[in-house]
Amino acid sequence: MKLDVQVISTDTIKPSSSTPDRLRHHTLSFVDQIAPSIFMPFLLFYPRDGVAHLSNEERQTRIKKSLSEALTRFYPLAGRIKDNFHVDCNDEGVHYVEAKATCQLSEFLEDPNPDEHNKFLPYELDDVNEVALAVQLTTFDCGGIVIGVVFAHKVADASSLIFFLKSWAAIARGSSNIATPHFESATIFPPVTSPSFILSRLGTGNDKISTKRFVFEGSAIAALRDKYSTDDTNIEYPRPTRVEALSAFLYSRYLAATQPDPSKLYSLCHAINVRTRLDPPLSENYFGNISLSTGFVISSDTKDVFRRIVIPLRDAISKVDMDYVKSFQTSGGSSNVFLDNLERFRKGEVILLAFTSLCRFPVYDEADFGWGKPVWFASAKLLFKNLFGFFDTKSGNGIEAWINLDEEDMAKFEVDKELLSYVSSAKVSAI
Repeated sequence: MKLDVQVISTDTIKPSSSTPDRLRHHTLSFVDQIAPSIFMPFLLFYPRDGVAHLSNEERQTRIKKSLSEALTRFYPLAGRIKDNFHVDCNDEGVHYVEAKATCQLSEFLEDPNPDEHNKFLPYELDDVNEVALAVQLTTFDCGGIVIGVVFAHKVADASSLIFFLKSWAAIARGSSNIATPHFESATIFPPVTSPSFILSRLGTGNDKISTKRFVFEGSAIAALRDKYSTDDTNIEYPRPTRVEALSAFLYSRYLAATQPDPSKLYSLCHAINVRTRLDPPLSENYFGNISLSTGFVISSDTKDVFRRIVIPLRDAISKVDMDYVKSFQTSGGSSNVFLDNLERFRKGEVILLAFTSLCRFPVYDEADFGWGKPVWFASAKLLFKNLFGFFDTKSGNGIEAWINLDEEDMAKFEVDKELLSYVSSAKVSAI
């Protein structure tokens, strides 16, 4: 459906308490520095039933007041990013938009179109500026709402933003159990004066990108795990995980649909949260970009998926430890797979497929602002091509795959018969 969203008002939300002078300078880490200069989006949809006991004014007041209080704890988000080296935590505040969607929430959820999701966001994702965070509250005709959040990738990874959303929601519903964030990522990844931007360029640009959402129910995921299991008794874990199985399946269907160019190399990479992989491990309360990519060049022959995809993926992920972190910075922000093939990347001779998973993050349980759980946690149309993002379905058993490909590849991929045999036709409202 064609969605019409009209902006009603704009505001700036500042922290409820001033940031102390000693905290006014937040140094960006090395991984922050090489992160792309774009906004990343999250959308939280809430049905009318949950918010019916509040007037529009009461709901807006609660969101703005709790956001102001949350910004006191997450003070860099109310600051301004300066010269790719630090955040000036000057309490200038968060850009805040209130808008109206001229349709019913249930009507929109019947057939959500990722291309339309960006209308729920306060900025275009490539509208790069110094703002670290921006929020849009959109109300549907029925009274349901969607909270759209964009955050600068320069200051946070997805884990950090989910931690912020969890804390903001807890404040809104009056909880006193609010975790304290740690802003010390620059001590783990010390910044450099002239960072390499190898990774920040890969996969982004103004190409014509198509974004589609494919839902895999728990039964389909289980079938894929069985499909790609091995009988080799020497393998410690002969059955792949949910994410391993779905990554392998989507990669193999991409190759089958797009017919790989034999003159090119194909590489699969995964974004890894390294907080628990450091020595000593960090808590999830550490804020910033504390995620790294790891990958491998992969054969276009996908007959033995377990050995050709699952095992190399496991090996690549297992290598992400403290030594990997040190070598990552020493290499200027590239893992070995990128360094070994850097010149071919630059020439377009290596096709990179990037995977990232937000599965097992308790967003549905913890993003309750006092009017119940969201009916849907979603993304939007991104600026990365060949990006595969995984989100849990609301039931927690299935996975939503948000896939960004160039338009020609998507036209072939989305009609692949084997792919569609595992995809569910379930609507969001039924998840």
